[in-house]
Amino acid sequence: MFHINKKKILLYCGIIGIILLFLYPNNISKEKYDYITKENILYSLHEKLTENFTSNAITACDYYDIVNDDTSLSISLVDGDLEEGHKIKEGGEYAPSECKPKFSTAIIVPYRDRAEQLRGFLVYMHSFLHRQYIHYRIYVVEQVDTHPFNRAKLLNIGAIAAIKAGYPCLILHDVDLLPEKTANIYTCLTSPRHMSSNINRPRFALPYSNVFGGVISILSKQYKAINGMSNTYYGITGDNEDLLARVQATDLKLCRFDPSISQYHMTTNDFISEIKPGKKDEEYSKQRMSKDGLNSLEFTEVATVLHPLFTHIMVDL
Repeated sequence: MFHINKKKILLYCGIIGIILLFLYPNNISKEKYDYITKENILYSLHEKLTENFTSNAITACDYYDIVNDDTSLSISLVDGDLEEGHKIKEGGEYAPSECKPKFSTAIIVPYRDRAEQLRGFLVYMHSFLHRQYIHYRIYVVEQVDTHPFNRAKLLNIGAIAAIKAGYPCLILHDVDLLPEKTANIYTCLTSPRHMSSNINRPRFALPYSNVFGGVISILSKQYKAINGMSNTYYGITGDNEDLLARVQATDLKLCRFDPSISQYHMTTNDFISEIKPGKKDEEYSKQRMSKDGLNSLEFTEVATVLHPLFTHIMVDL
């Protein structure tokens, strides 16, 4: 009779599973979700510019080729420099000169103590965004005090600055996420969009359908309607779940692009899987959203500096 060694069988199965995972990384189980197909992206975009935007271009920019572009940018761009003649204005503002854009977007980045990562992010993002023919500006909001990091509060501060400057579209953007596909156009839709639904950790898989963090686009008027994000999350997770509860409380529907477009590269090794919020947490977020957010924001502005590649807002919370 044959003697079956269960431990060896389990070991061999585990090894085979790991090999298959590396050979076929896109075949692992993923959360299924509805998304906007490539064919419908152009019809879903919210066309609006800042009121004070002017352009000498005669023809309007065409975005068909952009949303149908299957190419990816090389992540190695983070180690290089921007090409000469990039035409970025002071404060990290850019608009194409060859055509008149249809979109104005403010990219807001909460930040502290990641200088080299920020440098690579700025080089990569400007290179990426130049390909999309949009008018944009990058805001980096830095927490300079010694308190625990408050990502949501920094995003609120950046949002207020961008809204004051007239930007109709806000993109809330973590510094360690880089979009890979040119087709992932950095504009807003009529609904809030979870842009980074497929991050390379864990292997371009969405943990669950209600995840709502990393990179998010939302209209300025919608961000004001939900009173921004909660200011209470210091050094802990939960701010993204709170934001989703606010969005759902105002009957806004979360949307995403085709998974093949929504791929992002994470540049840090500190991936933390988000925990799905419970019903009590959602109800609590809805109850406090009217009094905790943009209308209760308190901070000290240390300085605002217009750098060549970004608007740097330094704050003490």
